[in-house]
Amino acid sequence: MFDPFIAPSGTLLGLLQRGRGDGTLHALAAPRPEALAALNHCVLSDPRHDWQVENRSLYYARLYLDLDGGVEEIERHLCHPDDHLDTDDSRTGLALSVLGHLASYGRDDALGLLRRYAATGANWAWALDELALRDDDAGLRSLAVPVLGRFPATARGAAELAAAVRDAYEPRPWRLWADDPREAVGARVRAASEQGSFDRWQRQMRPGGPRPGWSVQAVFDWAQQGIERGSALYVPAARCLSAVAGPDDRPAIVEAARSGPEGARCTALHHLAEIRDPAVLDLIEAAAVSPERPVADAAVAAFERMCGDEAVDRARRWARRPDALGTSAAGVLACRGGAGDAHLVLGALRDAVRGEGPDAPVLWTLVDGAGRLGIASAAPVLRHVYRETSSSHLRGRAARALAATDASFATGFAVECLWDCEETTREVAARHAETGDVRVAERLRRLAADPAEEAEVQTAVRSRIGPDAPAV
Repeated sequence: MFDPFIAPSGTLLGLLQRGRGDGTLHALAAPRPEALAALNHCVLSDPRHDWQVENRSLYYARLYLDLDGGVEEIERHLCHPDDHLDTDDSRTGLALSVLGHLASYGRDDALGLLRRYAATGANWAWALDELALRDDDAGLRSLAVPVLGRFPATARGAAELAAAVRDAYEPRPWRLWADDPREAVGARVRAASEQGSFDRWQRQMRPGGPRPGWSVQAVFDWAQQGIERGSALYVPAARCLSAVAGPDDRPAIVEAARSGPEGARCTALHHLAEIRDPAVLDLIEAAAVSPERPVADAAVAAFERMCGDEAVDRARRWARRPDALGTSAAGVLACRGGAGDAHLVLGALRDAVRGEGPDAPVLWTLVDGAGRLGIASAAPVLRHVYRETSSSHLRGRAARALAATDASFATGFAVECLWDCEETTREVAARHAETGDVRVAERLRRLAADPAEEAEVQTAVRSRIGPDAPAV
């Protein structure tokens, strides 16, 4: 999937793409055709950089309800000829999830479209998973014939059907179909289910990797074989090394960490970091400047896994380094440093935003650290990250950090966070938003009554509007 184009944060489209609460508030205030056009653009062109961890579907579904929007544009998108040419989940997954939420709110047009797409669309498995959570038994049973018709009555078709049954995220439809008295339905699904269980058993009986009795050198060789196959096995290899290595093997392991082949060196570094060997920090420092990128990356990763005081002490020396090890050291201080490390964390946070922008991966740890350490002077940078990042998860982390560092959060960003796309961000807002704002009181009541809202959010809401809470 290509990185999506994200509009500026001050525009309606940019706000909706980011999933910000202000996106909903601006859409409700904008002319309805303009708001629906921006909403459809987001749903049909997924704006998320990582759809597996960022939420948008409930956010967009709620806005469809508020705008009384139809599903005609979604239907045109799903039924386009490209559906069978571009079968990547990123093309249709968000639209299908939005339809699922709309169906849970009682929208029959969304439910009917999901059924039609499950019968004919390329991403039918996703649609079927949505229906498994929302449709009744009769609706699911009606899909048995069209879904099974995708798998020809051949050996290859039987194998593909077995894989589909085995890998189904929601098993409910398959269980219903297995009870179907028709030979072409129930018998096929039961046979596919049995084959999937047999395949799983076979994989368990043929484990790869280390065996009892392996030596340290055998573990190193296995890690090197992984490198040659394009698989980084040094983390599991380090765990194996912990099981087979004895005190007499330390010199060989230290030497491998200093100058061994790539697989052995990466494995040895991780192993020595896990056991907190006295020599490991110096070995990590030397490996971090290795011309072999996998070795340098493994050294940094090994350091990040260390949790002792000696690692924090060394991080204070490394935090100003202009390389990956310096960045990692600042992250260690953000997670485990003390109040005296606040200036180092703040410096790293500012440098990351200036040098890499508001979506830099390192910001996740540094933003958390600014909140953990209560760095009040970080609030302007955190507000910038909150406004500009295209990652709703990073924005949620910035909101939590602002709650701990910014005195204006309760009357500012916390209010719009009640409409945010991420449930964890809505939870923070429910605990902090100033209830003197009439919008806050009404929103809290609506969240409390919404059956689609997450339990954690509703718990936070009840702490503000329950019988023992101050009046809202």
